[in-house]
Amino acid sequence: MRTLLKSKIHRAKVTQCRLDYEGSITIDAHLMEAADILPYEQVHVLDVDNGARLVTYAIPGAPGSGEVCINGAAARLIYPGDVVIILTYVTLPEEKARRHRPCLIYVDDTNRIVEKAGVH
Repeated sequence: MRTLLKSKIHRAKVTQCRLDYEGSITIDAHLMEAADILPYEQVHVLDVDNGARLVTYAIPGAPGSGEVCINGAAARLIYPGDVVIILTYVTLPEEKARRHRPCLIYVDDTNRIVEKAGVH
């Protein structure tokens, strides 16, 4: 078995943080769908600005809102305006892993999709 990148939202801008929320990252539902991220799916969040890395789960935000909101304790690590990379992974048998192509979503500074690559 091999663990590979399943999907990536590249260089999204954090729109807000909610320290008092119980946890997770809220992502515009359109971005989640484009990146093949399910509600409550585990995601890795990498902050380009400060190097913070964390694991949490995704919850859908309002479709078309461009929302990327860091919730709970992670709001002490990542801040509004920070640029993040959001990743998911999949574990596949060797044969499928060799044919796998990740879903790559590139966004602009308002979190609108500008390019899709490797979409299945």
